[in-house]
Amino acid sequence: MKQTQRTVAVLSAATFLSGAATRVCDGLLPRLGGEFGTTPGVAGYVVTVFAMAYSVLQLLFGPLGDRLGKARVIVVAIVGSLAASVVAAASPTFHMLLAARCAWGMAAAGVVPLAMAWIGDTVPLDERQPMLARLLVGTLSGMTAGQLLGGLFADQPWGWRGAFGVLALAYACVAVLLIGRFRSTGWSPPTPAGQRLPLHRQWHSVLKERWSWVVLGASLIEGVLLFGPLAYMPALLHARFDLTLTHASALLALFAIGGLAYAVAARTIVRRLGQRRMVIAGGVIMGLGCLAWLLSPVVWITGPVALLVGFGTYLYHATLQTHATQMAPAARGTSVSLFAAFFFAGQALGAALAGAAFDHLGAAWMLMPSVIMLPVVGWAYARALGRHTAI
Repeated sequence: MKQTQRTVAVLSAATFLSGAATRVCDGLLPRLGGEFGTTPGVAGYVVTVFAMAYSVLQLLFGPLGDRLGKARVIVVAIVGSLAASVVAAASPTFHMLLAARCAWGMAAAGVVPLAMAWIGDTVPLDERQPMLARLLVGTLSGMTAGQLLGGLFADQPWGWRGAFGVLALAYACVAVLLIGRFRSTGWSPPTPAGQRLPLHRQWHSVLKERWSWVVLGASLIEGVLLFGPLAYMPALLHARFDLTLTHASALLALFAIGGLAYAVAARTIVRRLGQRRMVIAGGVIMGLGCLAWLLSPVVWITGPVALLVGFGTYLYHATLQTHATQMAPAARGTSVSLFAAFFFAGQALGAALAGAAFDHLGAAWMLMPSVIMLPVVGWAYARALGRHTAI
């Protein structure tokens, strides 16, 4: 178990960078819009293309992890992310930056889901949610760091190039650590050639189950309703309260601190609340938090609300994540990657809708659907979970 914990620690460093790459552009959107002569909504395409590429490539990385060994594919994904971040930092035009962010999303797709699947292969089910919570610490810390990094560099001379360059250096360090760790503990073995299923049968083994569609649909809706609008919150605070992008990003980074609070207390929370009450509470907290962001007349409320929303988000999301590892145990890499594909497709769609609302309709149109629908989605998933566990 100690060897597993050490490997999870290194995988957490990899997921840290994936979280940072996902959120680093949030605070940079006004700066990108200004430098390339466009609006924050259009600049938000750097978020959309990353999330969409991340989503689509899950359809490839999951089966590849099952076929070739999850550890090998994770290392390739980290090296690919390193190369894409270097190109992004050096991009001379907005179109080239979009292409680099697309490639970055494609490469990053092989990190978090396959790290989750590696834990699913290695850790017994009764210990899995707390261990996944440790991995979540890495992702959430990365989201915090990414938002802070983007906001900080948005107000500095190096701008977005400096932020991407820092991430490139970090990717290089983590690649070396991962290779060393897997060399010492052994690479996860690929599936024997005689046992490999065709790609379409790997997908079918997951999608043939009705419960899989419930989990996947719930993750898609979460991405649309919460993480799409979240990308524009720094720009909203900047416009509404004349807050610097550094300060706006710092306040919203408390979202990830709330998620970390969940991760630290995950074992106790799961035991005392149970999964159904967790997802109901999570939906309500997320919806009320979006309402508070929309109606608050003062800026200081943003930070505490972000912390509470982060906690509520991972009451909901961690439960989905655990069930994603069990949708099809024989094709766990495919299962978790499909889960991530739906989640990031939701983020891409949500960011596109939120960007249009931000540019043309206003904050109410950006946040009110989340206020109304997130509690409903939490309640509906809790009901479906109750029926599923009763079978």
